[in-house]
This record gives sequence, C-alpha cells and structure tokens, in this order.
Amino acid sequence: MTRQRKGVLAVGLVVSIAALAAAQAALQAAIEDQQVMAPVFEVDPFWPKPLPNHWILGSAIGVWVDDQDHVWVVHRSSATLANTERGLELDPPTGECCAGAPPVLEFDPEGNLVRAWGGPGEGYDWPESNHGIFVDREGYVWIGGNGPGDSHVLKFTKDGKFVAQFGRPGARQGPPDAQGRPTYRPNSHDRESFGRVAKIFVDPEGREAYLADGYLNRRVAVIDANSGAMNRYWGAYGNPPDDNYVYPPRGPDAPPSQQFRSPVHCADLSNDGLLYVCDRQSNRIQVFTKEGKFVKEAFIAPASLGEGSTWDVAFSRDPEQRYLFLADGRNQKVRILLRETLQEITNFGDGGRQPGQFFGVHSIATDSKGNIYTTETYEGKRVQKFVYKGMGRVSRTQGVPWPRSGR
Repeated sequence: MTRQRKGVLAVGLVVSIAALAAAQAALQAAIEDQQVMAPVFEVDPFWPKPLPNHWILGSAIGVWVDDQDHVWVVHRSSATLANTERGLELDPPTGECCAGAPPVLEFDPEGNLVRAWGGPGEGYDWPESNHGIFVDREGYVWIGGNGPGDSHVLKFTKDGKFVAQFGRPGARQGPPDAQGRPTYRPNSHDRESFGRVAKIFVDPEGREAYLADGYLNRRVAVIDANSGAMNRYWGAYGNPPDDNYVYPPRGPDAPPSQQFRSPVHCADLSNDGLLYVCDRQSNRIQVFTKEGKFVKEAFIAPASLGEGSTWDVAFSRDPEQRYLFLADGRNQKVRILLRETLQEITNFGDGGRQPGQFFGVHSIATDSKGNIYTTETYEGKRVQKFVYKGMGRVSRTQGVPWPRSGR
C-alpha cells in the first residue's frame, strides 16, 4: 500500500471517528431533550408583594406552607446584610432604605405580609444562625439553627409567643484552640441536645418531631413534640452514627459513605410514613421508615462537589404524593423526581438573579394547590413562587420557567 493510500485511509478513519462522535453527541442531546410528562410550573414574578417599612430579606434559610396555605419564611435579617443594604439601620442612617425585616415572616396566598416577628427574647435563646422553619398541625412554629453554638430547637405560637426550647445552646462547645477561640465538637449520641439542626418535621399522627441533626451531628433525631424527650436516632443506612468515621473521597466513582456527611439537611415525612433525608454533600437522598429502617437511596447529580446537590425536598400535593421536588442549591435547579423510584424526570431553573433563576436555592415547600415556594441563601436573599399549571410535556432540562404569555 502506498504512503499516499495510507494517508487517505487515516484521514478517512479520523473523519469516521469524528462523525461517529458527533452522531453519539447528537443522540445524547436528543435523549436529554426528550419530552416527558411532568408537572409544569411558571414563576410568578409579582409574588410576594413589597414589604413595608423599607424592609428587605437577608439570607432566606427556610420556608413552609401551613394548613391555611399561608407561607412562612425564616431568614437571617440584618445579620447577612451589608452596610450598603441596611443604611436605614446605621447610626446615623445613611439614607431612607433599607432595614432587615424581622426573622419570621408570614404571607397569605396572595403574597400580603400577615405577621412578622422573631429574634432574641425573654425565656429562650434565639439561634446564632436560624435555619429551617416548620408549622405543625396544632399551629406551633418550629425553628432550628446552625450557628456555632446552636444545639437546640425552639417552638412558638403563630404570633411569636415562646412555647418551648429543647436542648441547650453551647452543648457542643469544646476547649479553646491555640488562639483562644471556642471549638465545637459533634456528639451524635447526645440524648439531651443537638448539633446545629438544619430542619424539623412534625408528624401529625405520632406527635413526634424529626430533626435533621445536622451541620455538626450526623444523624436523624426523633423527639417527643410535647416534652422534647429523645425517642430514637440513627445514622446513614439506619446504623448507629459514628462521629469518628473516615469518609471516602467524594465523586461519582467513589464508594458510598456509610455515614451521613455534614450537613444532614432535611428529614421530611411522606403521607405513607416514609422519611426522606437529605445527605447534602453525599449528593443523595436516603429513605427510611419512621423507626429508622433503611429502605432505599438515590444519588442526584453525583459529580457535584462544594455544598452538594440535595438541599431540601417537598412533596407534590396529590394524595399519593407521586412527585418529590428537590432544591439543588449547588446547580441552581429544582429537580422533579418520581417519589417511588427517586428517578429524576425533569428540572427547571438556572443560575442568576432574574425571576425563575436561583442563587443558592435552599429550601422548598408546596401549598394545597400544588404551587412551589423556594428560598435562596447567600446573596440570593429572596422567596419565589412557582405556579402549578397542570401536567404537560416538557424537556428534561427546562431552563427558566418564565410565564408563557411573556415569552
């Protein structure tokens, strides 16, 4: 065979390989863009209505919808506002705007502010860094915290009257470091206090509170919702938690961690008695019975590093709760999963600050009509509403769910 002939064959082989690669890429793109039946949502850019008193949100760290479809938000108020944002609070004020709103806000379904309260008060220890909010069937508002000394949870009435504090702050504090600064240590076997609780879910039937415990501890803790007594707790796969566990590397090819990483970020109970736990930095959801028996797990966007992909979950409002909505604050999306299989069927959102985009989408909740509410931490500092438009055919990756009339 001549050198020229070999060269022609080599060029042809390269072209064939390139064509095959292009065909495979096109096939993969077609698969990813395949239309699927799923719940359809559109962002409501006018919800909620403007706050009074030149108030603005700090990092919005929790959302819940109560039985009256009122939306409850907890945020970190002035603690996460720069001086350029809170000029009205400075001494002297630098301008007419703005000031941090009180930490707990209640909105009616139309987006009107109904109540605002929270912060330090008599008889309880407000968290150094509040985190997560839940309103139970009896109308009590529960709040956790992930600040350095936050090893307790709080319980209030809807109008902000203090009811109970479970656990004591500072329980995890250890000896000072070489610079004299306090240190904090996990104790995932503590039956009295906690370790930076991320979220709380109260079972209306058993009157038990499920705690995602948390940023320092690595467990699910279940307490009596009235007395605060510890009923049980467990770690990943339902095993006893181990604070000395040596974790494998992160990544899609690494072996699954046998313990929860930090933080254990959600623990939400479905109508059929299954508990869905967000093991955030492991990029996974683990499912348990109420008693802590492991049922199954799924890994979501397993290549995600940083904060991880599984931040919070909420259930669709059909009787079977067919869909599980997942807030992914690392990849700036809301992912829609089939609850039975934990298979992702579609997602919406993208990074950015326009309506329908996200910057640190942190918490998620649904109302009785199937609408979704999200909050954003870091510099996102807002709450958004996504209106349920029924079932429809959508792409697997939808992008920003802007109202169709505005497209």
